[in-house]
Amino acid sequence: MGRYLTDTQIQAFRSDGFLVVPNFVSDDRCLQLRERAMALAEKHVPSPEEATVFTADGKPQHTSDDYFLTSGEQIRCFFEKDAFDAHGNLRAEPHLALNKLGHAMHDLDPVFDSFSRTSDLADVASDIGMRDPLLLQSMYIFKQPYIGGEVTCHTDHTYLWTEPQSVVGFWFAIDDATNENGCMWAVPGGHRLPVRSRSHLNDSRTATVMDVLDPEPYPLDNLQCLEAKRGTLVLLDGAVPHLSAANTSDKPRHAYTIHAIDGAASYLDDNWLQRPTLPLRGFSLN
Repeated sequence: MGRYLTDTQIQAFRSDGFLVVPNFVSDDRCLQLRERAMALAEKHVPSPEEATVFTADGKPQHTSDDYFLTSGEQIRCFFEKDAFDAHGNLRAEPHLALNKLGHAMHDLDPVFDSFSRTSDLADVASDIGMRDPLLLQSMYIFKQPYIGGEVTCHTDHTYLWTEPQSVVGFWFAIDDATNENGCMWAVPGGHRLPVRSRSHLNDSRTATVMDVLDPEPYPLDNLQCLEAKRGTLVLLDGAVPHLSAANTSDKPRHAYTIHAIDGAASYLDDNWLQRPTLPLRGFSLN
């Protein structure tokens, strides 16, 4: 037995590259985080004229945007690409048209800090073999009704590269995530496949570029649906391919993700996310 996970769960994570852990967080704590995220969205949302659009559908619109590239030490707002009509006008109130908040709420906001750092999370990290887990980034994903964008198949290691690979996603369902509103899907055992690409800063550090390491697409014939009730924790190995469809329903699919790396690995200095003045911390509140 691990500190939190059972031997069966640990083996499933090692075998599949992901693990769904129901009832990890109480409904009350999820709703508290949801309320705080909405408040931060209203506080930090830029004007439509200053809007930065975030996409994860293979057609990025932010790769050379300083607002995005310097967000590793900030709390910033990113709009959905479908938040604007053909005339460039927002279809909803600005804070209801966001794709996500990122990327340092876990260090800069006390509500997110306390949600992100618990003994249970420290125990889970230990159970899956992380020697020195460090919280690198946080994302509150809104997946808004009708406009919540598609996330195409990718691995987290592509964007948060360490040597050796060590990034793990700790993904929390803040709303029920269903096939109807764009839940995640993952490739069982896909973390044992070679990672197909790597994103990194260009020489001038003003934009990101994508190096294709293997042009063969990930095999998607055995995708597993990761539906998750509110309070569920989904663990994602950084090399496991995963995706989610657009949310075309009338139901939101809020989620919160922490990406942690192992301090025993080397985090490359040409990764897009850099934190020159904000030291990384682990899962302990101290």
